[in-house]
Amino acid sequence: MEILKNIEIIDLALYLKKEKILIIADTHIGYEESLNKQGILIPRTAFKDLVLRTEKILNKLPKLDKIIINGDIKHEFGKISETEWRNTLKFIDCLGKYSNEIIIIKGNHDKILLPIAQKRNMKIVDSFKADSILIIHGDKEPSKENLKQIRTVIIGHEHPAITIRDNSRQEKYKCFLKGKYQKKDLIVQPSFNLVTEGTDISQEKVISPLLNQNLSNFDVFIVSDKIYHFGKLKSFI
Repeated sequence: MEILKNIEIIDLALYLKKEKILIIADTHIGYEESLNKQGILIPRTAFKDLVLRTEKILNKLPKLDKIIINGDIKHEFGKISETEWRNTLKFIDCLGKYSNEIIIIKGNHDKILLPIAQKRNMKIVDSFKADSILIIHGDKEPSKENLKQIRTVIIGHEHPAITIRDNSRQEKYKCFLKGKYQKKDLIVQPSFNLVTEGTDISQEKVISPLLNQNLSNFDVFIVSDKIYHFGKLKSFI
């Protein structure tokens, strides 16, 4: 489903059709290990599921020019765990089969990422521009200079989700948001981490400074068996 002209939602990723770029945000590799260390026991199948879901997306597309990981590829803040080392490199190698170049946009969880990037000769950048599209993680506002000639801003970081209620039943779904930021089109990507659904954008406080505004007129695109446009966020509030 197109969320904007030449920008298509494919499962939990965004595809820039003109530029042949796929964007994935917030994989948080190592999150399930972090939970296990805290005594929250969950099956360690998340990484395998992540790879399978990613390959399913990639197999639908032509050879890509670039794959962009829009921040927080790994979970731990101040170190690289053994699991993060191993699985992050495996994930990058998987992506490398489908693209000429992989670019990592630095997220707030990516304080120590350079040793991993150097292993595979990858770029770590604060932002990336594709024509009139600016891709940033979303934990910081872009500078005025960075917004020049930009029509669309794409961010991650927020992990948006929405809860659908039907009488006593309720279920949370990952979702994309589309609205405006400083008169630019703004797209918010859901987390590609498969352990949790994310933050209910209709109920919980936002964390991205780009979303520190009235969100009631933002469009909601739910990710389920396919993509569903559920109208404006105000209908959930």
